[in-house]
Amino acid sequence: RKPQFSLHYTARPTRLIIDLDKTAFGFDEKELAAIGLFSDIRYGQMGEGVSRIVMTAHRPIKAVIAEVQANDPGKGFRLVIESEVVASQDFAALVAKQTWAGTEKIAGGKTDRLGTAAKPAVTSGFVIAVDAGHGGIDAGAKGAVSKVEEKTVTLAFAKALVERLNRQKGIQAFLTRQDDTFISLSERVVIARQRDAKLFISLHADTLRQKDIRGATVYTISDKASDKLAEGLAERENLSDGIAGIEIKDEPAEITDILIDLTRRETQAFSIQMAENVVRSFKGQIDLINNPLRHAGFRVLQAADVPSILLELGFLSNPQDEKLLTDPDWQNRTADLIVKAVDSYLESSGIVRGG
Repeated sequence: RKPQFSLHYTARPTRLIIDLDKTAFGFDEKELAAIGLFSDIRYGQMGEGVSRIVMTAHRPIKAVIAEVQANDPGKGFRLVIESEVVASQDFAALVAKQTWAGTEKIAGGKTDRLGTAAKPAVTSGFVIAVDAGHGGIDAGAKGAVSKVEEKTVTLAFAKALVERLNRQKGIQAFLTRQDDTFISLSERVVIARQRDAKLFISLHADTLRQKDIRGATVYTISDKASDKLAEGLAERENLSDGIAGIEIKDEPAEITDILIDLTRRETQAFSIQMAENVVRSFKGQIDLINNPLRHAGFRVLQAADVPSILLELGFLSNPQDEKLLTDPDWQNRTADLIVKAVDSYLESSGIVRGG
């Protein structure tokens, strides 16, 4: 059928964004390689009923043709976009005058996922948000051998973990995303807080240039990274919103409040305690990277009042890790060890589980 679309621009970096109603993409990856004016092309789901194509340009551009054209009778339609280079000031004016407000105004009408998310039937238990990293247009890393995408690995593992956590008395676990949908980093935090989560576990499986490095790592948030590896990983993970075509703006500085500061310190102490329990549970059972307890400025761990960890399950750049990360038996065994770590965390923290 004839597709409906809307076209927008963002600066820093220069991007041409095409929003569509929910679309099944069937691109040949080799034919989709960015050429000419463009350095990168990505596509995927952005929300319920909404899809997006993000084209990053080398220089300021403008679409001089943007239209749907009919193919031969009965053979569907094609979307044609032709772009040309424009002066920087002309591109700035183009961005400034558009009425688009990012993800709030996109083709097809985006539903309020936060407002419509199903609430747990019982709220007396210890609530845990399990966050499958990446999703939709943001595929994350790719496997060295199988080319499996990080978003697929993290969602499969997250589902296994939630299922096991929910077997435990007094624990209620839920997924921040349940399918291949993009959710911004800040929205993941909001979802956790709206569901009254008392613990936030974000799952990832990154890649490194050094293919010999393997094993799990547990991160907590910090203004200063523990090391260069942690700093680089946080920088890449924090780009997720940008990959999806969302302009990343600096957060407004909070008014200094001693109560907020005390809450943040207490939350950080609990986060570190949970991270230490995961490492203890993994030792001798799951391969760990050297110095597995690390910290950096991850945006997804920024909730001041929810203890949060980011668990790097392994590295898709390492063939051995990649094989394990895609093995259901390994996923289940590792999920069981995380459940054990949660049990130890609750016991050592003196937290009452509830009903």
